[in-house]
Amino acid sequence: MKDNNKSLLAGLAAVIGAVVIVALVGLFAIHPQKEMIMGEADANEYRVSNMVPGHIDQIFVSEGDMVKAGDTLAHISSRQVDAKMIQAKAARSAASAQSRKAKGGAREQQVQMAYQVWQKAKAAEEVYKKSYDRVKGLYDKGVVSAQQYDEVNAKYRAAQADCAAAEQQYLMAKEGAQTEDIDAAAALVNRAGGAVAEVQSYLDDSYLIAPIDGEVVELYAKLGDLVGTGSPVASILDASDNWFNFSVREDLLKDIRTGESVDVKIPALGEQSYSCVVRRVQAMASYATWRATKTLGQYDVKSFDVKVVPNVKIDGLRPGMTAILVKADNK
Repeated sequence: MKDNNKSLLAGLAAVIGAVVIVALVGLFAIHPQKEMIMGEADANEYRVSNMVPGHIDQIFVSEGDMVKAGDTLAHISSRQVDAKMIQAKAARSAASAQSRKAKGGAREQQVQMAYQVWQKAKAAEEVYKKSYDRVKGLYDKGVVSAQQYDEVNAKYRAAQADCAAAEQQYLMAKEGAQTEDIDAAAALVNRAGGAVAEVQSYLDDSYLIAPIDGEVVELYAKLGDLVGTGSPVASILDASDNWFNFSVREDLLKDIRTGESVDVKIPALGEQSYSCVVRRVQAMASYATWRATKTLGQYDVKSFDVKVVPNVKIDGLRPGMTAILVKADNK
């Protein structure tokens, strides 16, 4: 009898437990818990890369330092660039010397030498002219042969040509270089100057400069490292430009519209809510963002990338911190 009573009580307890469970399930089905939309904080991060390959011989900052735009972060030493600067400056000096020579013309000693050669040729011409005049007179009288006359005539004409050529050499030395020569020399100077400016730009780029105000969050190279062109050397975080990224299913987008205000909680900073504005609601391209819900005539839902920007700067906010989006119906 007692055993029967115990069995009856156990069965009754099981029935009551089942009823309670069904009631609780129904209660939660009627009033489901609101889903939490979680995301993370993000910020702009700038990588400072080098233009000149070489060795890092100086580092002026450490990780965690706050820097201003224009501050020098590091210096890269390149022997190749230094050698090219020496070559470029030497070429510029040579071109400048050629230009000065072209503009200044021949030296006074060269002008005097050309003048003396002209005077010598002029004197020779006068001697041969006198000989020519005498022989021609005798030739006209039939005293000398035609061969003698032709020889003296040829020497006289040659003396005339030598005198004319010497005179032109003198005039050229006196007038200096031609305009074309001067322009060509000036062009060489400009080209050499351009080469120097190009190498100087490489030397300027050997100093790595902070592009913004921010925090040095990482140094990718250490003192003495060899870095190639385009290699990142440091990373600077712009703490003044923060935002939050949320991946939100489309069935939860009812109260999330671009331009609308929302609140965001950051557990790492306490229970305070921060006023923000929705800046972007964009479908995520990957097929992996789809979620199948077709069980009882429902539809597939897709995830959207929601960017939320705080209205004021949030002290202590760091990229990667967890953020909770507070929808309108949760307020």
